[in-house]
Amino acid sequence: MEPIVDLDFIDNRTPEQAAACDTKVTIDSNTGRSRKLYIESYGCAMNFSDSEIVTSILFDQGFDTTADISLADVVLLNTCSIREKAEQTVRNRLGQINYHKKKKPGMVVGVLGCMAERLKKSLLEEEKIVDLVVGPDAYRDLPNLINEVDGGQKAVNVLLSREETYADVTPIRLNSNGVSAFISIMRGCDNMCSFCVVPFTRGRERSRDAHSIVREAQNLVDQGYKEVTLLGQNVDSYKWTSEDGLEFVNFAQLLEMVALVSPNLRVRFSTSHPKDISDEVLYTIKKYDNICKYIHLPAQSGNSRVLELMNRTYDREWYLNRVDAIRTILGEDCGISSDMIAGFCTETEEEHQDTLSLMDYVQYDYSYMFFYSERPGTLAARKLEDDIPLEVKKRRLDEIINKQRETSLARNKRDIGKVHRVLVENFSKKSKEQLSGRNDQNKVVIFDKKHFKKGDYVDVLVHDCSVGTLFGEALD
Repeated sequence: MEPIVDLDFIDNRTPEQAAACDTKVTIDSNTGRSRKLYIESYGCAMNFSDSEIVTSILFDQGFDTTADISLADVVLLNTCSIREKAEQTVRNRLGQINYHKKKKPGMVVGVLGCMAERLKKSLLEEEKIVDLVVGPDAYRDLPNLINEVDGGQKAVNVLLSREETYADVTPIRLNSNGVSAFISIMRGCDNMCSFCVVPFTRGRERSRDAHSIVREAQNLVDQGYKEVTLLGQNVDSYKWTSEDGLEFVNFAQLLEMVALVSPNLRVRFSTSHPKDISDEVLYTIKKYDNICKYIHLPAQSGNSRVLELMNRTYDREWYLNRVDAIRTILGEDCGISSDMIAGFCTETEEEHQDTLSLMDYVQYDYSYMFFYSERPGTLAARKLEDDIPLEVKKRRLDEIINKQRETSLARNKRDIGKVHRVLVENFSKKSKEQLSGRNDQNKVVIFDKKHFKKGDYVDVLVHDCSVGTLFGEALD
């Protein structure tokens, strides 16, 4: 997942993107187990995926899940530390949970994830309601930590690992639509972007056994799932070598292995890093119809000097070379999205204009857009001055957002009059008489349901659009 710092979305988030940014709460499972788990997830898609791992680990230890926090014996918040607002949201939520804990004194309250890793033991002192603090690599220890709390002790495990991938843990799908699922293929990050806290909260990069990934994809197909998204902080740097050293799999090869699980299984991935995405990956995408023609390729800035300050390890010319490769190999209709940061340290007005001109060149289908906010412990916080006034940051962000809205609408208008293959994910938000799904380029498509249902592949003739959505008619 590409690091982000402060955000303002245009209105075209897909379910995958929403999962990466919204709160997710456990569903009910009533199998007669003795204790109830309630878990909320904040932040990136990797956190949501991790919550499914946590639920699986505790399910094996006698926990059912509940969507009613008042019934919970253990309440866990899986947190994000990417920006100050994300942490403050969790602190506010802990204050609300205190109401339930007062009514149920034996309730165990824990903080998981990046915020736990960043603040460690200090979180127990700052938030008296918190009983346990667990980092992203210590979820196997949760049963022992909960036992410690049951015995009257506070509990902490924030040790980072160079080996842990949870490859042998079968996730329990939370809030699943039964159509799309995440598969975590790697953990950690070796990139040291100067604005980002992720390398310090999730540790070094390590790739999961390729065969365990394929088995998980096959298991999902057997359960009726139609789409998987391969997750990693930087999927293009995926590299797995077998213990005997005889087998090596890179990301392009892994993509092919997952695509071959079933021709009816759509394969997506997130997130790509511009320094690593290779022509081999692009040609693999082109080779298989079930690998979606969509790439999230965060730029962060369109100016080479700013990119160097961000320690992104590529310049504007390199980024444009990768975009040109995508357009040449996969065609002009391949979906491309991005992240953009406005007002990074020392950014001049001319450098901001470089970001806008990059957007004009690439013609992104959509973007995540943020203004910079300093995060404690990052390289930028230690070495650079956050010297751009807030009102300038906000004005530059508004210009980026307006530019993206214009481009998104123009890109969507190109789709009018074309037939799109859509995987139905659910009803539309506005009517049970309409269905919602996504096309190959990750765009939301709304159409009258007729006789179609969730999980169907439907050919839809697009006749209208908004900035964030395509509207069409299902073809029989």
